[in-house]
Amino acid sequence: MKSVAIIGAGITGLTAAFRLQQKRIQVAVYEAGTRVGGVIQSLRQDGYLAEFGPNTLLETSPKIGELIRAAGLESRKLYSDERAGNRYLVRYRRTLAMPMSPLGFFATPLFSVATKLKLFREPFLPRWNNAYEESVAQFVLRRLGQEFLDYAIDALVAGVYAGDPYRLSVKHGFPRLYELEQKYGSLIKGQIFGARERKQRGEVSKQDAPKVSFDEGLQVLPDTLSARLGEAVRLDAAVVKISRQGGDWAITARTQGREVRQNHSAVLLAVPTHRLAEIQWDIGADASFAPLAKIHYPPVASVVLGFRRQDVAHKLDGFGMLIPKVENFNILGTLFSSSLFPNRAPAGYVTLTSYLGGMRHPDLARRDKRELYDLTVQDLRVLLGVKGEPTFRNCIVYPHAIPQYEVGYGQFKDAMNELEAKLPGLFLAGHFRHGISLSDSLVSGYDVADRIEKQVLI
Repeated sequence: MKSVAIIGAGITGLTAAFRLQQKRIQVAVYEAGTRVGGVIQSLRQDGYLAEFGPNTLLETSPKIGELIRAAGLESRKLYSDERAGNRYLVRYRRTLAMPMSPLGFFATPLFSVATKLKLFREPFLPRWNNAYEESVAQFVLRRLGQEFLDYAIDALVAGVYAGDPYRLSVKHGFPRLYELEQKYGSLIKGQIFGARERKQRGEVSKQDAPKVSFDEGLQVLPDTLSARLGEAVRLDAAVVKISRQGGDWAITARTQGREVRQNHSAVLLAVPTHRLAEIQWDIGADASFAPLAKIHYPPVASVVLGFRRQDVAHKLDGFGMLIPKVENFNILGTLFSSSLFPNRAPAGYVTLTSYLGGMRHPDLARRDKRELYDLTVQDLRVLLGVKGEPTFRNCIVYPHAIPQYEVGYGQFKDAMNELEAKLPGLFLAGHFRHGISLSDSLVSGYDVADRIEKQVLI
């Protein structure tokens, strides 16, 4: 019987495995660690629910709702509180609500009159001629100006990628922005006409997509998928060697101190690219995974703190706050976790999830936990009016957090395409290829399962 080896039990690998299992295709999921979910980690402790990786799943595609229903999780699904609609940016060392409408944009103190007036010229600027690949910073400077870059886009890039807008590629890191300009010649025109096209496809932009979680956090999704997959998921099974023999793939995994080998018809690599260097490859001299090792993953620390509600002056009536580099704080941003979903903190308390490190301050993520707590509380005292000491604290550091889609990232995508072309039966999917958000990774797993079925298992 034909079978598929899936390397990695993150959300991409589990979604692909579950989708293939639905098609009655045999799968084996190899996971080096002792748990599933990858960066998704939810912890229930002392009445708090801490999320250390992503806090929400954006329903950008019908495929996401379809997966949740197929997994039997509809009754446990939660939408974010409508009252938590505000998004805050930091300027003048205080939080200011981002405008939610064109009228609100022209009334906000976040931007100067000169920057606001520049929006009127944006629809008349020429589209980029692709003389060279632009960074996000170059793109924004050309169309919107320095102030918009410094106080909006820099904060957004830090919040999404933990990245640097001067290094990230607009074409690969924010492909929708690039495509809007290329297709419509203007971001404003693109927002208007692009929304109509998304609606026809049944898709929603990330800005407008409903935010989803589950009663016990996002960990519910990978745990449920793993339970449905049953013995197909093999934990503590580190893949040490992959060989190509004829039309089959031989997977050698180390588990419980011994090596076990099994043949499969296809193999899906759904692990971060830096992990590929840990595997011994016997696939022929004309194919190499070495170029993918150059993809950069900066470290990020996720710090979750609980406080008495009366000890936080801010209304916390929103998703959270993002912090531009020019404001000179330690943290990249903070999510108002207990405002988003119920039961994230005991009654009378709140949960705040902050992130440090990334491309902006990679050294901070490597400091000890006590110092990370102190640096975070120091910033929250200024920005949210926090007083007193945390009633809950926990922290996880991701040494290799988020792949950076930097200028020139196309070379890595080309390398992936070339590997798949040279090695029939090999597939790559995940946040290093199809977008870094949780929803991107889930859809990537869904789609690659369909590709595997069509190309290998018909």
